[in-house]
Amino acid sequence: MASVTLKGNEIHTLGTLPANGEKAPEFQLTKNDLSTVKLSDYEGSRVVLNIFPSVDTGTCAQSVRQFNQEAAELDNTIVLCISKDLPFAQARFCGAEGIENVEMLSDFKDGNFGKGYNVAFSDGPLAPLLSRAVVVVDEKGNVLYTEQVAETTEEPNYKAALEALMN
Repeated sequence: MASVTLKGNEIHTLGTLPANGEKAPEFQLTKNDLSTVKLSDYEGSRVVLNIFPSVDTGTCAQSVRQFNQEAAELDNTIVLCISKDLPFAQARFCGAEGIENVEMLSDFKDGNFGKGYNVAFSDGPLAPLLSRAVVVVDEKGNVLYTEQVAETTEEPNYKAALEALMN
């Protein structure tokens, strides 16, 4: 179980993120068109998993905007923005914001992504939403970098995540 805070109050996730060098856990998530996608569908590309509670909060929305801007300049890299928001809400946000360089994916059906990556909150007011985290995966599906953001209301370290792609 990882301890993080929400506005200074301690809350917990189901566990810790996958370790660097480990094979990233496979997942199935729902795209905005309600089709299913798996991590293995992206094999051969580097993948940034931008994980967050809800695109309807300022910090989460900003992380999508920031990664959308950064992703436009990355070669062979796909940014997946993952939450439990319904695909309809994700599509509406992207349309209103002009988001085109990231893919929005939803864990709303069964929550298995949150369980597999240990990012689902296990207690507190946001349980069972996903905690704010970043996981960077290489072309072969191995974890290059992880960040479990300590304070849920703060943004991830974009620079460190993107630098992991350069090594």
